[in-house]
Amino acid sequence: MTLPYNLNLKERSRELRRQMTKEEKTLWECLRGKKLGGYGFVRQKPVGNYIVDFYCRTAKLMIEIDGAVHFTEEGKEYDRERDAFLNGLGLKVLHFPNSEILSNMEVVLNRILKELTRRAPK
Repeated sequence: MTLPYNLNLKERSRELRRQMTKEEKTLWECLRGKKLGGYGFVRQKPVGNYIVDFYCRTAKLMIEIDGAVHFTEEGKEYDRERDAFLNGLGLKVLHFPNSEILSNMEVVLNRILKELTRRAPK
């Protein structure tokens, strides 16, 4: 299945790749080059009118790292709308707060790998 692509987000996704947060960089180092279970990921993937932090096509899995803005009422509503849209495309979205990326990386990676193998067993 081809995901809906908004060409207007192409430059913004490139900008986000150049300006990754510390937490995004930390997780990306663990995902890039098929380091986690042999699954490939891309970062800052435009899908519809959204840009998701990380995407594994094989498992149709998206990973979002949530900073402070995600915990405001507006941020929560935005996430609900985005997740509903992505779920409607058959995609699964995992959310991790910034603090968990920095303090519990092993737990984060185990949860991601569990979801990967559940959705796209090798």
